[in-house]
This record gives sequence, structure tokens and C-alpha cells, in this order.
Amino acid sequence: MVTERRIPGHARSGLKHWVLVAAGCAAVVGGALGATSATGAVTAGQAADGPTAEPAPPAATPLPEVDPAKADLPLECGPFPVAVSLKAAAVLDGAPVTVAAAHCQADMGTPPDGVFLLAADGAPVTLLPDSEGLTVTELAIRSDGSVRGTARGYSSPDVPRFSPDLRVDLTWTRTAGTWTGNETRTPVHGA
Repeated sequence: MVTERRIPGHARSGLKHWVLVAAGCAAVVGGALGATSATGAVTAGQAADGPTAEPAPPAATPLPEVDPAKADLPLECGPFPVAVSLKAAAVLDGAPVTVAAAHCQADMGTPPDGVFLLAADGAPVTLLPDSEGLTVTELAIRSDGSVRGTARGYSSPDVPRFSPDLRVDLTWTRTAGTWTGNETRTPVHGA
């Protein structure tokens, strides 16, 4: 007697299965392509009191920016070069500006970042000194003219440098020509 071995229905893959897999992959790729990255694309939003960012020009026209590589960033790097890890550009009050997270480029480890606001007609404004010991992971200029960022940090000097245990949400706003910062530190669970 020959017994027929049947594969259960949930283990068989047919046309319906592959159509659903293809649709799921297309949704993930489409979502990734449509997401705004931390490159500084400014989206339209509600107007707020104070400085406002003009909407980004059409995609065919590059957004004007101040080149961080040409700026004299206030970092004490000794013999090491300055590396810009993130930047975002916008037009604030009719002039191009760039906000950049930069650190001293070392051969080993992850040096802390400083965050600087660069305008074509002036010295860089330090929003976050590198002495804070944070590694900036996201940076953007919002449509209301504020600068937002996210960083990783440490709750004490005893925390190993390879395992940051804090998430730091950063916000800078300009009032009467002066930039003020605000941060929220949240413990990272499982760190």
C-alpha cells in the first residue's frame, strides 16, 4: 500500500501567496522612497511666531546651503580633521543656512558631535558643544524655523562608551536673534 503524503495548506505556496509577498515588498520599498530623511528637506507647516523657513524649492532645484567643509567649526581636533556626520539646509528669513553635526575624525571610537548653525554671512553658532558627549543621529530644520535632533548619550561616566543608555531629543528655537536649546533625556531600555 502506497501512502500519499500531502503538504498542509499553510505550507504550500501558490500564486496568491507570491502576489501578497510582492505587494508587501512594494509597500515597504514605496514607503522607504517616500520617507523624508534627515537631509534637511523642509516641509510646509503652520506658521509660528518668530523666524520661518521658506518652503523647499521643487526637487529639480537643489536647496541652497552653506558648505560645512568650508566653515571654520569651533572644534579642538589637534592633528585630526573635522568630519561632518549630518547636515540639513533651509532658507531662514530669506537667507540659506545649514545646521551640521560634526566631530573630530579619530581612527578609533566614536567621538562626540557638536551641532553648529552656519550662515553665509557670519561665524558658526554653536547649538550643542561636543563637550556634552552626545552622538547625534538625526538632524533637521523644521518649517517653523526650529532645529530638531536626536542623539545618544550616557547617564554617567561609568557607562561604557560602546553602549549609550540615553536617548536625547534636542530642540533649538530662535527668539530675538538668540538660539535657545531644550533637551529631553530618556533612558534606553535594554542598554
